[in-house]
Amino acid sequence: MLYGVKKNTRFYVQPDAGQTEAIGVHGEELKIKLAAPPVDGKANRALAKFSAKRFNVPLVRITLKRGAQSRHKVVEIYQSVNDPEVLFNEIRTE
Repeated sequence: MLYGVKKNTRFYVQPDAGQTEAIGVHGEELKIKLAAPPVDGKANRALAKFSAKRFNVPLVRITLKRGAQSRHKVVEIYQSVNDPEVLFNEIRTE
């Protein structure tokens, strides 16, 4: 395990989609569709939960650093042993 390592990952999110999934790359950001609407922080919480699951870390190790009210977000992932590539593993296996 990598202790003390922080990774800042940039996301472009599309809230209120049919389901939550990684789609691809949008410019220099990872594009994620979120089933949650952009109301009362629901989309931000959905992104945090999705990131925690994919990066295999507890939710407390996910912090939204920038973009609380934007589609462009920077998320800090603390002590993850996985790279952002894990978001797309399900796409490659289909």
